[in-house]
Amino acid sequence: MPVSRLVAFLFVVLLASGCDDGLARPSEREVDARVTEAAARLSATDAGRRVLSAIDAHGGLAAWYGAGPLSFRYAYVRLDSLGEPTDQPALDSRQRVDPWAARAVHTMTADSTLRFGWTGSEAWAMPSPEALPTNARFWSLTPYYFVGMPFVLADPGVNVERAEPLALADSTVLDQVYVTFDPGTGDAPDDYYYLLLDPETDEVRGVRYVVSYGAFNPDGGHTPETIMFYDGAQTVEGVTLQESFRSYFWDGSGAGRPKARGTLTEVAFRPELTDADFAAPEGATVLAGLE
Repeated sequence: MPVSRLVAFLFVVLLASGCDDGLARPSEREVDARVTEAAARLSATDAGRRVLSAIDAHGGLAAWYGAGPLSFRYAYVRLDSLGEPTDQPALDSRQRVDPWAARAVHTMTADSTLRFGWTGSEAWAMPSPEALPTNARFWSLTPYYFVGMPFVLADPGVNVERAEPLALADSTVLDQVYVTFDPGTGDAPDDYYYLLLDPETDEVRGVRYVVSYGAFNPDGGHTPETIMFYDGAQTVEGVTLQESFRSYFWDGSGAGRPKARGTLTEVAFRPELTDADFAAPEGATVLAGLE
């Protein structure tokens, strides 16, 4: 998963277009400009138009960017081969995320003294990375990327192609858009996704994906493919997101061995949050490189 799909680009945008009042929320003019650019770029290809249709089905880019930072609780529970929770701790955190500049802050639900995040240029952990149940740099924006489908596919550096419809073992047929990334885009440019769409409503039904993040693949390559199904829907400030998810190791025709399940709750847009709310707090350990 990405730490930031366009770290340099988004950080420059943040510095150049931050509001004088310190709010993280972009101005209407800034939103209009980015939406216009993204729509023009995506409209140039059939696959891009399919992504735009999915974005519109979930509320549109203007609503996504214009509502300001997003907060939510994301609980990711790892499963054994029987679909039961493993002994590994759940990755359950309350998060505030800035979709405009790809910044995030996590507070672990079980212990609020454990915090970590991504400032737009560096990852940090409190009190230390060793105290956390996950890799802080990797996990800072990973949940946001799943939560933000299909909106995050409007970012520059994202390449989309139409793929053959996916016929699952239970006879469900979903449209697919194949997603790759320009070299140098984020920490894991060799990731790929298949965006899974309802052929009638254009709504996101899930994703197939691999993880190429170097810390998890020291010999190169990527993890086995996973398929994640999105369940339910909740609409907040005109933006429609999933309620929960189920993920499995992809077996070539459908859901293979269970991998994880989880929920997305406490969703709210937070236009009052400022740039300071996404800075590393005093006393945090700043992480060097891809730790």
